[in-house]
Amino acid sequence: MSGIDSIEAATESLAAAIADAETVVALTGAGVSTASGIPSFRGDGGIWEQFDQRDFHYRRFEADPEGFWRDRLDLREAFYGGGETEPNAAHRALADLERGGHLDAVVTQNVDGLHRAAGSETVVELHGTNREVECVECGHRLPVEAAFDRAAEGELPPRCEGCGGVLKPAVVLFGESMPDGPTIRAHELAGRSDLFLAIGSSLQVQPAAGLPARAQRSGATLAVVNLEATPVSDRAEYDLRADVTEALPALVEAVG
Repeated sequence: MSGIDSIEAATESLAAAIADAETVVALTGAGVSTASGIPSFRGDGGIWEQFDQRDFHYRRFEADPEGFWRDRLDLREAFYGGGETEPNAAHRALADLERGGHLDAVVTQNVDGLHRAAGSETVVELHGTNREVECVECGHRLPVEAAFDRAAEGELPPRCEGCGGVLKPAVVLFGESMPDGPTIRAHELAGRSDLFLAIGSSLQVQPAAGLPARAQRSGATLAVVNLEATPVSDRAEYDLRADVTEALPALVEAVG
């Protein structure tokens, strides 16, 4: 059997398992968004080869919010290339699975907001979202574009128009505690899933890296869809080494 035939057979088998499962949960990582033009943070050509992670540490934000926001403008340019990003075929496929009643939730390590933009409704954003900022004093949130426009015009740091507090990107910065709500929700979903999909993630960063094991301990079938091997690939019932933008639409078609 050729490699292509093997992938097609595995896709058909996994599609049947998805169709039969009562609760399917997907975990997604940077590999789902690279086809939308968003670079990964780690690895060759990743964001952290261009920038010093220490510049985006929570301690830096607290001590020097002006410098933090100046560097954040440069990071945004590198991250988005100065233009808008759109969901790709992988994002749309997951939204299609949810609309068809075959996917209960997406847990994502990504902060780009593309799952929601694609139409996914039940999304747990472990690391927050780049699409909003929040006031560190009153917690008010607003679209990120307004804050970046003001920062680009010289308001460094941009401040809350309500209370005057400093605005912070609504993402988890280095050195900042993970929010309890999304983390607890992700573990609950993994624990009650009977089929867990790990998609486009290297599974190197906690707490996401521990979710496949959490699902398996509760009896879930584990499927990995990723170009490279992951730390859990050898114990996954399905291990598809494939481009997620090709593999996920094929899964949707096979599920029917």
